[in-house]
This record gives sequence, structure tokens and C-alpha cells, in this order.
Amino acid sequence: MRAVGWWAATVAAAWCARGGGFSFVGTDPEFTGYSVQVDLADPEKLKFGRQLTPTGMYFQTQPGHFGMVEFDGGASHRTGPITLAHVQAVLRRISQTDVTLTALHVATSWTDRAQQATEYRRGRVLLAGDAAHIHSPLGGQGLNLGLGDAMNLGWKLAATVRGEAPDGLLDSYFSERYPIGEQILAWSRAQVSIMRPSPHARAMEAIIRDLIATRDGATYFADRVWNASMRYDLGDGHALAGRSAPDFEWTDGTGLAALLADGTGLLIDVGDRAPLRSIARRWGDKVKYVGGDVKDRLGLTALLVRPDGIVAWACEGEANPEDAVEAGSRWFAVHDGG
Repeated sequence: MRAVGWWAATVAAAWCARGGGFSFVGTDPEFTGYSVQVDLADPEKLKFGRQLTPTGMYFQTQPGHFGMVEFDGGASHRTGPITLAHVQAVLRRISQTDVTLTALHVATSWTDRAQQATEYRRGRVLLAGDAAHIHSPLGGQGLNLGLGDAMNLGWKLAATVRGEAPDGLLDSYFSERYPIGEQILAWSRAQVSIMRPSPHARAMEAIIRDLIATRDGATYFADRVWNASMRYDLGDGHALAGRSAPDFEWTDGTGLAALLADGTGLLIDVGDRAPLRSIARRWGDKVKYVGGDVKDRLGLTALLVRPDGIVAWACEGEANPEDAVEAGSRWFAVHDGG
């Protein structure tokens, strides 16, 4: 039997953060979760898919591959080796069957503990990913959350190390990412609330299912799971500012991702205007000017895109070069004079 290592990395990151003097706040676990791969003597006794029971939940994705949730307050998480006998006992309690396991190949445990660091930076130490926030892995949102931290922090840290960062750039990492972490932790707690083995939770789950069956409901829940409408508060301006840049494709087939690959900002000018081209030229290699038409403008004429793909400034109609200069100064320490 071998243990899956992702939870170990999570625990190690959190312990390192605490060792650095960071404080975590949040909620304690309500359950112990398990991910296991087993051999069954009587596989017909267990259904596939997600099964809610009076004592918890199990889901079987393929023969012998299980996730299990037992509402024990996290009492069985990391208290000792996960044995065949223990997994069988838990699965029997949750499934309310006398299923028999003949082999245990992979096993790990986890909980729904939802906690977040109260700050992401102490001097030269910065937190990202599991070191900054921990929550239930249900829904797989932690991966995108950690990647989002890294994308937001990476270019800001690089600019700071190079001595090219404008005032407050590195501090904006916390102000932008902390609220996103808060949202994911709240969503994780909401998921747990309808998993509880109680009549109240079952009633709430039925309502949620009805909502998901509607077009607006499905759109809302998909958006929350994927965080598709994530927006950083960059102040007043175009509605697109603070959101991920549209996945533009230029008429020559070039895509936005390819243009962002070298880690520089982009001044996208779909009208190929001389004033914007001139400004970008004076900005040097901090921002790349990209002119030319795109296949679908979405009504936009110009955008300033940060290296993490977030729109810093956008406009429709005639672009005001002074607005572009102001946005460039805020994020790249560039101005009209270079």
C-alpha cells in the first residue's frame, strides 16, 4: 500500500508558513475524507457515482477507486497508518453494507478544514497556494487557486527583484488574491453544508439540484466552480479591467497566450494607432506593443494586459493615450517619457 502525496505537500506548506510566523484563521474540520484504491470481494454491493447515506458519502469513479467522507470531526485524519481493516470499517459504516476488501493499494486521508493566512507576506517571505490557504479538495478548486496565486505573484516578484516595480506592486498581491481565497473557502464550506448526513442538508441539496437544472442556475454554479468571472478590484474604469483578457486571435493566427509567454505586458492596439505605438516604443521592453486586427474585437479598440493575463486598462472607441500612460505607470513604472 502506498499513500498519495498531495496532502503531504499541503501539510508541509502549511507547517512551513506557520514556522514563518504566519497566523491562520478559519473553521475546523467536520469530516475525515479518504481517497483509496482497493480490491473488492463483492463489488456488486457498491454503486458507482456519488452516494449520500445517513452516515456520510462515498463515490466510486471506476472499479475499486473510492472517495469516502465520514463526519467524525476529522478524528481519523493522520492519527495512524491507514490499514485495510480501517478502510473496510469506514466503507462499511458509510455504505451500510458488509462489503469485503481483499487488498488496499493506495490510501490517503484529508479533511474539510478551511483556513487562510491573515497575511501573505512577512518581510522577504511570501505565501502562495496551500501555504496561504487550505480547504477541502472536493471540486478540485485548490489547483486553480494556487496557480492563480503563482501567476499573480510571479511577475510582481520578478519586477521587484529587478528593481523595476512601481510603489506598492508587491503589496497588491495580497490585496488581489486574499479575497479570492476567501471566496473559495466560503464555497468549500457551502459544499460541506449540503453533504452533512441530516434531513436539513438533504432538503437543501434538493433545492440546489432544482436550481442547477435551470439555465441560470447551471451558469451560476459553473461560474463559481471555475471562477470564470473572477475580477480584481482595480478601481473605476472599463468593466473588463481586473478580469482575464479575452482570448484574442489575430488574423495571422497568433493567439494571446503565445504573446504573453515571455512574461511581459502587452499594449494591444487593434486599431494600430500611431499615438499608442509611440507610447509603447518609449516604454522599452517592459511592455510589448501588439498592433493589427483580431478576428473578434468584442467592441474593444485597445487594452493594456498585465503579464498574468489580467486587463489593466481597456477602451472602446477612440483611445485616450493619457489613460494608457496612467495605467502603464501604475503597473509597470513606465510613463510617457519612458
